[in-house]
Amino acid sequence: MKARIKWVQDAMFLAESGSGHAVLMDGPPDHGGRNVGVRPMEMLLMGLGGCTSFDVMSILKKSRQDVDDCVAELSAERADEVPAVFTKIHVHFVVKGKGLKEAVVKRAVDLSAEKYCSASIMLEKAGVEITHDFEIVDTALPA
Repeated sequence: MKARIKWVQDAMFLAESGSGHAVLMDGPPDHGGRNVGVRPMEMLLMGLGGCTSFDVMSILKKSRQDVDDCVAELSAERADEVPAVFTKIHVHFVVKGKGLKEAVVKRAVDLSAEKYCSASIMLEKAGVEITHDFEIVDTALPA
C-alpha cells in the first residue's frame, strides 16, 4: 500500500492513495490553514470508521441480514499534551434493516473489533482504548 502527500500551500496538502484517489487536507486558520479540508487526525478517525464499517457490512451480508443502512458514529478523545494522540475512541453503529438479529449484529461488531479491523487493532496496540456498541432500527413496516 502506498500514498503520496503533496504540499499545496500554507497548511494545505493533497493526499493521493495508491489506488488513485485524492483527498484534500487542511489545517485550521489558527495554524495557517483555510479550513477547506479534513484535518489529518480526522482522516485517521474516518479511516478507522471506514475499516470497521466495511467489516461489519461484509459480515452482515454473509450472514444474510436484510440491511437497509449502516452508520458508524465515532467520537474520540485526545491527550491534552503534545503529541495530542487519541486516548479513547468510541464507535457506535446504527444498523437499520428488516428483521435484523441482535446476536448476528453483535457478532459482526465483535469480529470487526477483535479480529478483522486492522486500523482498530493497530490503534489498540498503540494504547488507544477503543469501545464499540450498536443499536438496531427495524425498518419493517408495521402490520
